[in-house]
Amino acid sequence: MGALPWAVRSQLSRQDLLLHGAAVTFYAAIAGVPMLMLAVRLATLVVGEERIRYLSTTLEAALPRGSGAGPVARTVIDQAASTSWFVALFAAFAASLYGEGLRRAYGSLDRVTESRTGWRGRIAVLPVLAAAPLLLLAVLGITPLLATLFSEGRPAATALGVYVALNVDWIAVSVPLAWSFRVVAPDPPSWRLALVGGFATGAFISGFLQGFTLFLWLPIDLGAPFGGNQAVGGWTAVLLWVWLLHLVALLGYVATQQAGRLIATRREVAEIVRRGEPVP
Repeated sequence: MGALPWAVRSQLSRQDLLLHGAAVTFYAAIAGVPMLMLAVRLATLVVGEERIRYLSTTLEAALPRGSGAGPVARTVIDQAASTSWFVALFAAFAASLYGEGLRRAYGSLDRVTESRTGWRGRIAVLPVLAAAPLLLLAVLGITPLLATLFSEGRPAATALGVYVALNVDWIAVSVPLAWSFRVVAPDPPSWRLALVGGFATGAFISGFLQGFTLFLWLPIDLGAPFGGNQAVGGWTAVLLWVWLLHLVALLGYVATQQAGRLIATRREVAEIVRRGEPVP
């Protein structure tokens, strides 16, 4: 696979990856909160509202206190846990926009033209929305342990907490990524390649998520560029990290597709050689 980096660079030289990442981030900005609300509301059917509220408390304790991210996360989860099913239905519609954004980006990178791209993407992402409560519970389920480890203040305990979070986030991110590569994309790779590419890309994204948590620990005045408005600065920082995460995801998709094409080309050449024909 020494040719893979060259193939990826060649593909991206004809594309604006930064712009594609920004486009998907736009869809994520619309669909992100509804997706979380839907996942939390469905998760209450599995473990109950009281358990969800407890986990939101431990999540707040596990996040850096000075950043203000903990109270925001807890408020959103608590509100989502008690929202009406009528609101959850509308949240599902808004959350499906993310599938549209991903399909449009994948199709543009592959130069695929199709009709009804939006609805195809929305329908393809519905199984991910159905599985989101279980993935969310996996992430929230480790927050009591993380809160305990981080509160100890010992380097070994902190390192263990980061390691646990890194691996759980890796699984939680890689499963929907592999699904998006195989099902949401208009020109998908094989299931085997989608799984390998999804989990490889998910490892990098999980690392970026831990980097974002580290970023929250830094004593940075996020509101300084916005006249001291901390809320605007905070949301801008979140959007910046979401954009970076989508750059990694799209780069992983391109690498997965190029790997599939290289494998197919080598198989064709091997078959030609086996038949004793000249290689073109």
